[in-house]
Amino acid sequence: MAPTEANLLRQFPLLLPQNRTKTVYEGFISAQGRDFHLRILLPEDLQLKNARLLCSWQLKTILNGYHQIVQQRMQHALDLMSFMMELKMILEVALKNRQELCVLPPPSHFYSVLIEEIGTLGWDKLVYVDSCFSTIKLKAEDASGREHLITIKLKAKYPAESPDCFVDFPVPFSVSWTSESSLISIHSQFLAALESLKAFWDVMDEIDEKTWVLEPQKPTRSATARRIALGNNASINIEVDPRHPTMLPECCFLGADHVVKPLGIKLSRNMHLWDPEYSLLQNLKDVLEIDFPARTILEKSDVTMDCGICYAYQLDGAIPDQVCNNFQCGQPFHQICLYEWLRGLLTSRQSFNIIFGECPYCSKPITLKMSGRKP
Repeated sequence: MAPTEANLLRQFPLLLPQNRTKTVYEGFISAQGRDFHLRILLPEDLQLKNARLLCSWQLKTILNGYHQIVQQRMQHALDLMSFMMELKMILEVALKNRQELCVLPPPSHFYSVLIEEIGTLGWDKLVYVDSCFSTIKLKAEDASGREHLITIKLKAKYPAESPDCFVDFPVPFSVSWTSESSLISIHSQFLAALESLKAFWDVMDEIDEKTWVLEPQKPTRSATARRIALGNNASINIEVDPRHPTMLPECCFLGADHVVKPLGIKLSRNMHLWDPEYSLLQNLKDVLEIDFPARTILEKSDVTMDCGICYAYQLDGAIPDQVCNNFQCGQPFHQICLYEWLRGLLTSRQSFNIIFGECPYCSKPITLKMSGRKP
């Protein structure tokens, strides 16, 4: 059996050839737990562009409005297997759209209940509501004046059925719900969660305001990591525990060895000085014995932040995190740029996940330790 035929049988076991020349196939295509009868007539050269598709009335009804797309995919399909895969995708989309159209609207009291609840909560808390009242966005401020949004997806059986809630939090947020619950109870639980995370956001805001955060460039409220510039093309990546934001975070130094190794030694030596009563940023300053330079200061200095190979700062969302260890060079590179460069050198060698080669700038020895995934 040819590989294509074997794949077809594996993917569509209910569709079988009806003759030896395999110009006629008949059987069923399955989608969303349902089987639909069809028959495919192929010409002698087995080219799909001249084939005929015969559907049962159920399948024909569901694909009504998709006939042109099906015909187009049949004209361009390389073989029967690829056409059947595309037909299944089209069928699943058609079924999904039919299900959405067939959803019954909620009863009239659904809307009156919601309007009354929003009025009790305060219309100033409402940010958005769609025409079906199925999606509602509410806002709230925490004790530090930060505004937060909660998106509420209501179901037709509301309030008997719990709505889905979406927030930009660093920890899971689940709503305690009973048949007596309402938008007011959701909002109050939202406010309580905001209060519990206030200390975390205070810590992250201080870091964002008083240091040069390299990544993420536009942090969300759920982001728990920050990569902070230290100068000399070095940086520290911290992962903050949102439940205990003033405790010592996970730290990882990035940069040339002669710059980051002394910082690692200081961290180990001064770890006992960490005091949760102080802010995380102040503790980092005390333990590392440094002042974090502001972005304006670093930008005015001779610090090079762009990759020395592609001459860009960002590349597919990544920023340069590999640095030449030669203290007279210190040129940063994107991991993937350095990987491609070293791989193209005849003098480079690799041992397990480490590549040894020469720096593109100063020609001094440089090593690249590849992460678990290939760059």
